[in-house]
Amino acid sequence: MPLWRCDKMKKNIYSIPVVLILHLIVAYVLYMLLRVAYLLENWTALSGALDGSFGDLLVGSWKFDTSAIMYSNALVVLLILFCYSEKWKQILVKWVFTVINALAVIMNLADAVYFRYTARRTTGSVFHEFQNENNLGNIFGVEILRHWYLVILGVLLIIGIYYASRWILRRFAMTEFCMLTTRDRWKRVGVSVVTLLVFLPFCIAGMRGGFSHAVRPITVSNANQYVSHPQDAALVLNTPFSLMRTYDVTNFEDPKYMTDAQMNAVYSPVHQSVELPDSIASCKGKNVVILIVESFAREYIGAYNRDLDGGRYKGYTPEMDKIIDKSLTFDLTFCNGRKSIDGMPSILSSIPMFIEPFFLTPASMNDVSGIAGELGKVGYYSAFFHGAENGSMGFEAFSKKTGFKDYFGRTEFDADKRFGGEKEFDGTWAIWDEPFLQFYANKMTEMKQPFVTAVFTASSHHPFVIPDKYKGKYKDDNANPIHKCIRYTDHALGEFFRTASRQPWFKNTIFVLTSDHTNGVDHAEYDTDLGGFCSPIFIYDPSGNIKPGRRHAIAQQIDIMPTLLGALGYQQSYVGFGINLLTTPDKDTWAVNYLNGIYQYVKGDYVVQFDGQKLKAMYNYRKDRLMKHNILNTGLPEQKLMETELKAIIQSYMQRMQNNKLVIK
Repeated sequence: MPLWRCDKMKKNIYSIPVVLILHLIVAYVLYMLLRVAYLLENWTALSGALDGSFGDLLVGSWKFDTSAIMYSNALVVLLILFCYSEKWKQILVKWVFTVINALAVIMNLADAVYFRYTARRTTGSVFHEFQNENNLGNIFGVEILRHWYLVILGVLLIIGIYYASRWILRRFAMTEFCMLTTRDRWKRVGVSVVTLLVFLPFCIAGMRGGFSHAVRPITVSNANQYVSHPQDAALVLNTPFSLMRTYDVTNFEDPKYMTDAQMNAVYSPVHQSVELPDSIASCKGKNVVILIVESFAREYIGAYNRDLDGGRYKGYTPEMDKIIDKSLTFDLTFCNGRKSIDGMPSILSSIPMFIEPFFLTPASMNDVSGIAGELGKVGYYSAFFHGAENGSMGFEAFSKKTGFKDYFGRTEFDADKRFGGEKEFDGTWAIWDEPFLQFYANKMTEMKQPFVTAVFTASSHHPFVIPDKYKGKYKDDNANPIHKCIRYTDHALGEFFRTASRQPWFKNTIFVLTSDHTNGVDHAEYDTDLGGFCSPIFIYDPSGNIKPGRRHAIAQQIDIMPTLLGALGYQQSYVGFGINLLTTPDKDTWAVNYLNGIYQYVKGDYVVQFDGQKLKAMYNYRKDRLMKHNILNTGLPEQKLMETELKAIIQSYMQRMQNNKLVIK
């Protein structure tokens, strides 16, 4: 063998990272070409996406492509790192890479055609939607003939994948492992291991959608963050990602408990315009401010618990106790889920969490409205505030999808020279509540009225720390570490209301406060199946149009949107799974939630638990707060009525999720 040839082979010991990077570049180029084809095929519907920020579109596309490429090409990466030294193994790399990415070509181009029927990327539900169809072969055959140009493009792209991989492998061919010296063999192993260790963090971050620990694995709904209109999200996404992230997610299926006529006679989430009774003054034209407070469970609030511990329990929220005494609230108030991503849809769009968080299901790509979207139809400006890194938790995407016009996060806070900027970051999650709520109050003063805004706080969260200047001020009364955070957040809320009260918009505003979910408990009644959903809900109207007081009623997060729209005299029809608390008699109020496969339905004095097929338990919750005495099948007339009502709610929910009927068209 010539000496120069031997030297070249030895140099190629270090070609492993080059071969890996070049294959990934080929995949990225491929996905972008497929996106262009998708756009051109659906130019009329999707070209409007180009009118927005092209940079946002590219960043979003890159993020979703990265996730899909890292997932789908994981085997290729491993083969390159450890198995391509022999010629037959190089052939294996080439064909695995070609087949995997050829599937991506087929998925994306087929979906480019299917888009016109669905107005969204295909999700995992497609495997269930057509499982009983026998004519798919004919349908595919017709569409192939109609879109022959896409077939040609697909063939050319697949050939291109094959030859690109072959060129890379030939250009950077490695010496056969058996021909290397022992020292060079160890060098090659070392290069593979080092490449893997360097690449692994980037691979994991790519799959999740970012490096930050605050970033959850991205889902299809996150695409709304990068576009102005929900339909345009299809251009940011790619079909392999949509299928992978929604495959094997429990689909919403119509349980068919009753006929549609029977269901609608019992329950309908469609709200029609209703005149307010004379006893309730109109709030037409008022601003709306919704405060979603992290982990602010009802247990921590003294005003809700004056009967606890023989009346000795004061709670940890003296500031909010004062506001509650001036507000309308209710005996029993519940959240509809146990996670932050459950709270957002429930509070802002009146969508409860059933089976899976709405964010994480294929239904998140349905047409969805919310209080911002509805009020936007009658001239309201809207903005959502969250002090975490922009895009965190998918809140920015969801807020945009449901109609919020603007989003203010950590980036916007840092850019405002009136506040402390980066030094106010808590080091883990977000801007501390006190400065961010001051930012929130001041930004609203700059808004044109009427407006609807919402803020999601962050400080009352694990790892349960507070700003240094308050350490030692809020004594932890017991072993629960969240209590000092609740005290700090209560103080921040008090300062917010003091600042707001000095603003010109204050008395023309309705405030609603709730929590996203509950947290650590100290009292047994909050540690039950139902107690774990006890979130506060109170409505504060400084003008007094909504009269303060405590009603002997039940309220839940999904009631917030219908109640506010009702108070404002909103005249258009919309879908909301909750009720208008201002016009519903106390005895007819109710709440529903879902816990580990069990639906819970609360009404009157009782709660029933239902597994989707039959009732499992029934309790008199007002008398049996610890839910120890199952009174199912004891002859109570409420049992059958509650079962029927719950079935109607579930069936209506499933049908609307399955058939994309979350808005009135």
